[in-house]
Amino acid sequence: MQNRLKVNSSQQIKQIIPTAVGILVFLLIWYLLSLQPDTSLPSPAKVISNTWELIINPFFYKGNNNKGLFWLLLASLQRVAVGYSLAAIVGVTIGFIISLNPFLRKAFEPIMELLRPVAPLAWLPLAQAIFLKPNPSAIFVIFITAIWPVIINTALGVQLIPQDYIDVGRMLEMSFARNLYKIILPATLPYIFTGLRISLGLSWLAVVAAEMLLSDDGLGFFIVNAYNNSDISEIILAIFYLGIVGIILDKLMAIVSKKWERKVS
Repeated sequence: MQNRLKVNSSQQIKQIIPTAVGILVFLLIWYLLSLQPDTSLPSPAKVISNTWELIINPFFYKGNNNKGLFWLLLASLQRVAVGYSLAAIVGVTIGFIISLNPFLRKAFEPIMELLRPVAPLAWLPLAQAIFLKPNPSAIFVIFITAIWPVIINTALGVQLIPQDYIDVGRMLEMSFARNLYKIILPATLPYIFTGLRISLGLSWLAVVAAEMLLSDDGLGFFIVNAYNNSDISEIILAIFYLGIVGIILDKLMAIVSKKWERKVS
């Protein structure tokens, strides 16, 4: 038993060491860059000291433009939740429809190829012209940015279903709804969740861009406000928040996808 514990602890240490070394090298490079005479980049210690109040007190609320990072983060997450959910629902639906109907697939493909490469920032003026309000405009930008990977991966999953699966459904004379639930959906679920996982990351990128220009709250607004005040430390702190939350969202989506794939299979 003791030998097994020693082996497990040694394996954990071996896994932690590369991560720790990578972080230390990153901090060292950052510190060396901050020593350059022609830079305004603060050192890691300086960032912590300059933003300490924001770090230890993320829940304060003194007005719409004066609140802690928790409330800014919550506003961004709410926009992502709405825009991403719409993209997931619409994207999966369109993906199934165009994959099961060759005519609709050929009709939709040029539109998708035209709009898919457009950057989120390019959608902002159009969104503002359509909705005239910052919040729905930001949600639209998230939606239009996140929908394409869902459509593409869902359609790809349906197209790659083995012919044997289709033959089984025909032999059992399944209805379309039962065939969809019992055969098509389980076979395409890994592809769907791959698209959803990619789209979630794109949603988190898009919300920052949208909030920088359209919103009066959220982490994107916080970064613009810090830039206008020449507060580089606050910008760096927001970047770390964005990265940490992005990692958490990705890990949560990976857990959800595994559970759903086991449940359906």
